[in-house]
Amino acid sequence: MRTRPATESIFATPTLADKLPLQPDAMLPQPVIESVVEMALAEDRPWGDMTSEAFLPRGISVRLTVSPRREGVLCGLPLAEAVFRRVAPEASWEQAVADGTRAEAGSTVAAVTGSARNLLQGERVALNFLQHLSGIATLTAAYVSRAQEGNPGVKVTDTRKTTPGMRALEKYAVRVGGGTSHRFGLSDGVLVKDNHLAVLRRAGISLRQAIAGARRRIPHTCKIEVEVESPEQAQEALDSGADILLLDNMSPAAMREVVTQCQGRCLTEASGNISLERVAEVAATGVDLISVGALTHSAPALDIGLDCSPAE
Repeated sequence: MRTRPATESIFATPTLADKLPLQPDAMLPQPVIESVVEMALAEDRPWGDMTSEAFLPRGISVRLTVSPRREGVLCGLPLAEAVFRRVAPEASWEQAVADGTRAEAGSTVAAVTGSARNLLQGERVALNFLQHLSGIATLTAAYVSRAQEGNPGVKVTDTRKTTPGMRALEKYAVRVGGGTSHRFGLSDGVLVKDNHLAVLRRAGISLRQAIAGARRRIPHTCKIEVEVESPEQAQEALDSGADILLLDNMSPAAMREVVTQCQGRCLTEASGNISLERVAEVAATGVDLISVGALTHSAPALDIGLDCSPAE
């Protein structure tokens, strides 16, 4: 696919992407994009597009424009481009803005021109990526904005509550929306949760013993996070050598007490039923991090259209 820059007169829009700590291409490697696009297209057109092949003559060119129907933070443009590159290698892609741009309803953010018969094979897949990931980025931006009203230094982070097979994309969308990433999976971080603690208790192993043993088994660069449900449990975890405390479903008063207990000795992360309405109150307790499963498991899709017109 040939790529040509969009003209300023049509597409000039400020972007938030330049303010991100990492540029999108560093957060979402090309091999990940290619593999997930191939999987999605194989699912949607396992042996072709019966409608387009039966009804559309070869040689008709069209222009498809990507336009949000509701204001939101865009995410997934590299995936949409990859979809159209795969189904229509001859087409040209024009991109106005980067992922991370807050786009107004009705604005044109990208366009692709090429064979109608080919491009329409990728229409739904491209929109599925754009709508889903833009929804996550938009919700994340709302959480970050609201949380920083309560505490400008707090970070909003994602969880492992992601769609199977879509974790890399969904965590990317959280970053694009201004959030941060928790551990990617079970293999790259230590998080001792309630069931782990229950097993230790039944085995007669204290948390201090367990943490000391874990330190001998994991790299020195790894931190140990422990889930706690009360200031008393927090004190035990702190005294046992935890690096991070996960404050699970605590009241704001209890969170403030734990933050005071820690006195900067470890990080504190609030978690559990953190709604958009109460995230500022949680942030104001002084916690360092707020993890929100809803960013990925409950974000509504952003309504985005892909409008067809004759190619010039």
